[in-house]
Amino acid sequence: MKTITRKTMLYKTGVEYGDYTMNHVLGCAHGCKYPCYAFLQKKRYGQVESYEKWLEPYLVSNTLELLDKEIPRLKTKIKSVQLCFSTDPFMYGFEEIKKMSLAAINKLNDAGIKCTVLTKGLLPPELVMYSADNEYGITLISLNEEYRERLEPGAAPYENRLAALKVLHEKGCKTWVSIEPYPTPNLIEQDLDVILYAVQFTDKIIFGRTNYNKEISAYKLHCAFYNDQADKVIAFCNNRDIQYHIKDGTITSLEKEQ
Repeated sequence: MKTITRKTMLYKTGVEYGDYTMNHVLGCAHGCKYPCYAFLQKKRYGQVESYEKWLEPYLVSNTLELLDKEIPRLKTKIKSVQLCFSTDPFMYGFEEIKKMSLAAINKLNDAGIKCTVLTKGLLPPELVMYSADNEYGITLISLNEEYRERLEPGAAPYENRLAALKVLHEKGCKTWVSIEPYPTPNLIEQDLDVILYAVQFTDKIIFGRTNYNKEISAYKLHCAFYNDQADKVIAFCNNRDIQYHIKDGTITSLEKEQ
């Protein structure tokens, strides 16, 4: 695959549940159409020209060399490193990205640094051999494959990514699920309870609304809807001793719908 080089790799993230992060790929073949915040940001700052170009990922070829330089300088400041916030570390169908991600996780773990992973691809089973402190997650906003094909056309099928997560969980790994960006009923009619029951084996659930989408604002009861869905997640997790995090802005005042 095509490659680029960068001058830095590890940086402090502003994401509310993150610490440090690394993005060792530019672009993402999953082609999410929520729309994708990462694509919008990269296009805004001139790092990618178009959606079509975004679908052609570039691997950062000097990732491991950068980690060798940055880990000794930053490791006392780092609580964890997230892979990734603007791309996918296990991009579906890209073996080169998978190999680099595993090598990076191994290097960080060897330095005593915990890694947190989130993917719409398939979590490889060999992750069970890495640090027990690591946390492995998938994004799962639906179980409807027709919806996945429309909104996440290049990503792994929901059933497959859920199965890969379950394999790691059953082997004793810490696992989590991101149910974000969760769609409103005008985008798809579905029952959140069904999704929650499908992931009830996991250790943590993060729930968040859809942003940057005009169709959400057109759904007049979106504030009440997200408040209700967040309450479902909280009750579900409390009843099963599952950790949870509701993303900022998901629970809002109903005055916005007046």
